[in-house]
Amino acid sequence: MQFVDLKAQQVRIRPQIDAAIKRVLDHGQYIMGPEVAEFERMLAEFVSVRHAIGCSSGTDALLLPLLAYDVGIGDAIFTTPFTFFATCEMIALTGATPVFVDIDPVTFNIDSNKLAVSIEIVKNEGKLIPRGIIPVDLFGLPADYDAIMPIAVQHGLFVLEDAAQAFGAIYRGNRAPGLAHIGATSFFPAKPLGAYGDGGAIFTDNDDLADKIRSLLVHGKGADKYNNVRIGLNARLDTLQAAILIEKLKIYEGEVALRQQVADRYTEAFAPLSTVVSPIVPTELASAWAQYTIRCERRDDLQAHLASLGVPSMVYYQKPMHMLDAMAYLEYRQGEFPESEKACLSVLSLPFHPYLSEEDQQLVIRSVCDFYSEMSNQQ
Repeated sequence: MQFVDLKAQQVRIRPQIDAAIKRVLDHGQYIMGPEVAEFERMLAEFVSVRHAIGCSSGTDALLLPLLAYDVGIGDAIFTTPFTFFATCEMIALTGATPVFVDIDPVTFNIDSNKLAVSIEIVKNEGKLIPRGIIPVDLFGLPADYDAIMPIAVQHGLFVLEDAAQAFGAIYRGNRAPGLAHIGATSFFPAKPLGAYGDGGAIFTDNDDLADKIRSLLVHGKGADKYNNVRIGLNARLDTLQAAILIEKLKIYEGEVALRQQVADRYTEAFAPLSTVVSPIVPTELASAWAQYTIRCERRDDLQAHLASLGVPSMVYYQKPMHMLDAMAYLEYRQGEFPESEKACLSVLSLPFHPYLSEEDQQLVIRSVCDFYSEMSNQQ
């Protein structure tokens, strides 16, 4: 059994993938070839935004908007400590200061009430200038944008949606990453929409912002590539990856539906267990289900038990961002973000992908239930 089975999808669409790669090899436009523009058009249509801009990774999809907003030293960007390092890493790379805000223990996403308080504290201290917010749509579930966006407007902040794990998730009729001023996603192979290498994209309705980002991702070019008007990056999406992603996007909605079926089976099976809390998806939201992540008692023992039976699992994330060595300069202390710290000690992601067979899933379910049944008998 595999935690994520990328080969099953490839078998399903291998002829289409082979044909797409051949088309790129035949025309030879390996950088910014026609497939990039076509994929961007498809992305924009899918998310219902004016601009979708392909780039080289989900990490650059976070960095480029920060550069476009001229974020730098002395700026405060508010985000969650319960995420992958790239979110706060890109803030720090610009010279700005990541300001962490604890999570809602039910959704694992940034707590909007605590966000409002944190912004006021930073403003009153006067050491940093609040500039932006980066909510993370963790495990595929959108953050609470109906609460976050008014807070941003009140304080004059931009909102950059980190939907690296949530491409196509639904929030009250709208799709991620089109829920904020600007959004980012990742096409890392294990993501719900994954390439055969690195890739990412940026989404916005802001024409000026889109123009600036298109300049930044090609060395800050102006009207032509030899008239550089700003300091930029080499962050283009590869043509081969765009060609592959076009074929994957064509079947994506069907795969999300399959993910939902797998999630439903897990949730139904674990409902009787008091020792396991399944993911909760609020009304009017639909997760993209990047992972199926439970909260559980004796997490490490359960993980060892699963491993002994050949059942893989993962812990996302073992440490909150404020406890990482790289973030020590911020001088946060253990205990400052209790919900994030509790999550790191209790979450476990189970095998999950659109092609997970019912037989394999039942093995996972039995293994989890047997562990807690045995634990109960020992008490």
